[in-house]
Amino acid sequence: MVVVLAAIRLPRFELKADERPGAWDTHRELLRNPVVGLYFLGIFCYVGSEQGVANWISKFLETYHGYDPQVAGARAVAWFWGLMTAGCLLGLLVLKLLDCRKVLIGFAAAAIVTLTFALLGSAGVAYYAFMIVGFCLSVMWSIVFSLALNSVARNHGSFSGILCTGIVGGAFVSLLVGWLGDQFGLRAGMTVLYLTLGYILAIGFWARPLIDNATMSLKELLLYLPRKLRGAGG
Repeated sequence: MVVVLAAIRLPRFELKADERPGAWDTHRELLRNPVVGLYFLGIFCYVGSEQGVANWISKFLETYHGYDPQVAGARAVAWFWGLMTAGCLLGLLVLKLLDCRKVLIGFAAAAIVTLTFALLGSAGVAYYAFMIVGFCLSVMWSIVFSLALNSVARNHGSFSGILCTGIVGGAFVSLLVGWLGDQFGLRAGMTVLYLTLGYILAIGFWARPLIDNATMSLKELLLYLPRKLRGAGG
């Protein structure tokens, strides 16, 4: 990556004042804002959900359904991440059509339903449901992050740093799932993910961004995409 970035000539730009990381006083001001804490918890819950599923798919399928973790388990994890990538691409189009809060609610609800099939379904159902959970998680990071920055008027650079610190949720929730799994069984341990996904679902209802994301009709989108693709090709 260092070699590639060194070889590419990227345009120079200057960060705006509100995009630069601020002093400790700026961070202290932000941390006193309850909205900052709520969105920090949102990022914490998202990354916790993502890693709490991905890190335990293979073990769950082996424990409850007898799948080989080196073959079927590894394939399920690969498809989890692959469908997450595909979901990100589809999410770009969906966000052109719908308010991001509605998209977040829809995908979070789908993730909760799909996780239920994964935890309680038969071997075949669980195998494919875990993959689809990745698709359902795909748009959450970008929407939660953008809603957060769009909920405060200034100090976005410092706020971004606070939000990125929330990725510690991936380590914490995975550890919590494992500890609960040791005590009560992995299926019971993974039910903690209902809490993290439920919180993300709630963000879609209480978020109040300063500016709503611009949307267009399906007809406008179908006219817009060919122009965009021709522009990219040129």
